[in-house]
Amino acid sequence: MALYENVFIARQDVPTTQVETLTTQFSELVTGLGGTVSKKEYWGLRSLTYRIKKNRKGHYTLLNIDAPPAAIKELERTMSINEDIIRYLTVRVDELEEAPSAIMVRSAEKADRPGGDRGDRGDRWGDRPPRRERPRFGEEGGAPAAGMGEEE
Repeated sequence: MALYENVFIARQDVPTTQVETLTTQFSELVTGLGGTVSKKEYWGLRSLTYRIKKNRKGHYTLLNIDAPPAAIKELERTMSINEDIIRYLTVRVDELEEAPSAIMVRSAEKADRPGGDRGDRGDRWGDRPPRRERPRFGEEGGAPAAGMGEEE
């Protein structure tokens, strides 16, 4: 049997529980045709680079599969029929990685940072006085716009 990595993208409006159900159905299909699914990873709802079938986001899932080519062909046929799947890609590999994928490692690193994935923003406006202490337009220190308020 050959080793494969399969990534599929489900529509953004599909609930996460239904994506898990789809993943289970696909793995049972492969198992029923004589293969095994060694790893299932749900990568989450992620933005797409460009719109696909009017979707801007999608639920990404990775499957590591050890199966005969006929099982992969049937899996891809089933994915192409399913209207909740907007894209899928199956790649034959020499060996399957048992460690978490690069996507999962990266998302774990983001979660460890303060402020999530946005980094430490600090206090950008810390040296700026509160609004009520700043001069208003037309008061001392406030400059009128060019041509406004001047009479000749």
